[in-house]
Amino acid sequence: MTNPLRTGLVFAALLLLADQASKWWILEVVELPLRQHIPLLALGPVGLDLTMVWNRGVTFGLFSGDGPWNHVILAVIALVVAGFLLRWLSRADTRWVALALGAVIGGAIGNVIDRLRFGAVVDFVDVHAWGWHWYVFNVADAAIVCGVVALVGDALIRPESKRKEAS
Repeated sequence: MTNPLRTGLVFAALLLLADQASKWWILEVVELPLRQHIPLLALGPVGLDLTMVWNRGVTFGLFSGDGPWNHVILAVIALVVAGFLLRWLSRADTRWVALALGAVIGGAIGNVIDRLRFGAVVDFVDVHAWGWHWYVFNVADAAIVCGVVALVGDALIRPESKRKEAS
């Protein structure tokens, strides 16, 4: 495999760029904070909307708070986690793992930028079905979830013997 650090960092940078561009578009062009909600797609009981949410916590709004340092503390924690992931990335043994780690790192940094700029993360994708709404998310959140799923899948599916051969 080519340099796993380079592969993962390039992918992280591309996801970070896509995340920040989508948030700029939502805030500045669509002006979703003013409009709050825009229905996009309705296929029977399933739908996709743009819905403005300022997430002051982490996934599903956990640990949200309005304290003056809450967003900074969450940003620092995310940066520390990204640091550990960078170390793991430098030793990734497959392109799949490098890309998955890059997705998590790029997504984490995208949300850190929001926390430091706005004091909250810009969330806007609202998927719903049969009256039930999944949490509202953004490109960074999707990258983190997909990256974690890929890492778990790699850990569960790849035989132990192949992991030892790669290291």
